[in-house]
Amino acid sequence: MSPYGLITRVACSDIAGERDDLISICMGATSADREGFRELIRKYPIIAVNGCESSCVDKILEQKGVKVAKIIDVQRELDFENLKPTDVARLDAEGEKCVLAMKKKINELLNNNTSGFFL
Repeated sequence: MSPYGLITRVACSDIAGERDDLISICMGATSADREGFRELIRKYPIIAVNGCESSCVDKILEQKGVKVAKIIDVQRELDFENLKPTDVARLDAEGEKCVLAMKKKINELLNNNTSGFFL
């Protein structure tokens, strides 16, 4: 488990709750071929938000034959902002700053595109 994964989950969940043109999908359910997910991930553009250095989101989607529209490497983005999360399970003050930075980055991508995305 990675603290960057927690930041990724919170940022994606927050943005999906704040916008009508976006949903967040569960990578575990996608990996397990949960009914309905296969059609969704092929129908709409996807932003792959990777919360660890292993890029699991990219790998899972590639295994499913899905080409992503955009990729965000959370660790790289937060390094650029000189931010570092500290806990894998709970957000502290630094974690909240990380979430805000990632939401800003994701919103920038969304606002520069005319079609909807999945996270």
